[in-house]
Amino acid sequence: MRMFFAILACKLAYFFGHLIGHGSSLPGSIALKMYPDILSKIKLPQYVIAVTGSNGKTSTVEMITHVLTSQGKKVVTNKEGSNLEAGITAVLLYNCTFGGKMKADALVLESDERFAKLTFRHFSPTHYVVTNLYRDQLTRNAHPEWVYEYIKDSVPNSGTLLLNADDPLISLLGMDRENVIWFGMDKQSFSTKENTGVYDDGAFCPNCKSRMKYNYRHFSHIGDYYCEKCDHKKHDTDFTVTSADLKNGIITINGENHIKLSFKSIYNVYNILACYAACKCVGITDEIISEEISNYVLKNGRVVEYYLGTSEGTFLISKHENSVSYDQSLRYLVDRNEACGVIIIVDSVSRRYSTGEVSWLWDIDFELLNAPCVEHIYLLGAHAPDLETRFSYTDILPEKISVMPDIDKAVDEIAAKKHCKLYTVTCFSDKDKFLSKTKIK
Repeated sequence: MRMFFAILACKLAYFFGHLIGHGSSLPGSIALKMYPDILSKIKLPQYVIAVTGSNGKTSTVEMITHVLTSQGKKVVTNKEGSNLEAGITAVLLYNCTFGGKMKADALVLESDERFAKLTFRHFSPTHYVVTNLYRDQLTRNAHPEWVYEYIKDSVPNSGTLLLNADDPLISLLGMDRENVIWFGMDKQSFSTKENTGVYDDGAFCPNCKSRMKYNYRHFSHIGDYYCEKCDHKKHDTDFTVTSADLKNGIITINGENHIKLSFKSIYNVYNILACYAACKCVGITDEIISEEISNYVLKNGRVVEYYLGTSEGTFLISKHENSVSYDQSLRYLVDRNEACGVIIIVDSVSRRYSTGEVSWLWDIDFELLNAPCVEHIYLLGAHAPDLETRFSYTDILPEKISVMPDIDKAVDEIAAKKHCKLYTVTCFSDKDKFLSKTKIK
């Protein structure tokens, strides 16, 4: 009876909350207060796939859900991004019978990397995907090795781990375990021998703290690494990107399965690979996964095509306080090698925390924008002066940079000019401040 009333309260709060456009986590909070252990009492479907990590969670979950749904499976997922314990509770209970049985063939969850241990103390995923760990949101996450300890505490003894073998920190989770599926990427034309970023989180072995060595890197600390002291090294991979042609937008997995890219970035390649591995583990064929993911356009708003005045533009979500995310967006637009203007917006640093901490700007490799294809750079938002200071330490000519703190006024001025192409790079917290003044394609 206690379960019945907790589920009833959650369903009612969830329904009315969505009528007014709120309440993605409140229904779960109500249910947990009424019955703190309710998640341990729910009868879950055969497959419970969880995805965590610094970047790529939402995109990977969306693609897994798309593939499974395409095969007629009923999938429950927290597509609204409520990835903390209360939000996940709300999604599960809303999709339960009053007796506590989930009405689904599969549950696919995005889980916040720092709070996964709270959610998965109640139940264990059958398949647990860990994508990567980067410097992210210093105000709450500190260093990646600190977050790693939280993820480590969330890893169940049962079930299958799906790990990014190219991330030396994530790979530690697979030590001395048998139930691990490894995914990664072979050396590609864009791989480098040396670190090309502003800092190097791959300088030391996360296991023994000795100097780490690399055969090659794809970006940042992601690549083929090895430690001569403790023998921590990149694991052999079960699912491998054997070829990645980002220029023509096609990747090959395990030497024979070809997938066309709608978004030609290294990030997207890793998200696709994680999705591929998860879907294979639950019985979907190579042919079906390749067909369903080829040219798949994400619906999560990470990439948006727009018009501003007479110019066409691409909006790239890059998490504030996450320099690797910014670096990949900057690398993507430069690699397109088309004449363009670049708009960078830092107005609100965080949606969740009240902070003006912008030291992370110094970790971003803005020197990437010192490229012939970048005709002009617009720095917008309250922190435009901070961006200006950061850019003064690059070799980019000052006359190529406009500092415009007033976003509304700046967008109007940019719209009055003609650009062959525009790219806008910012976070979800500042997304609507820009896109509300554009025409979405």
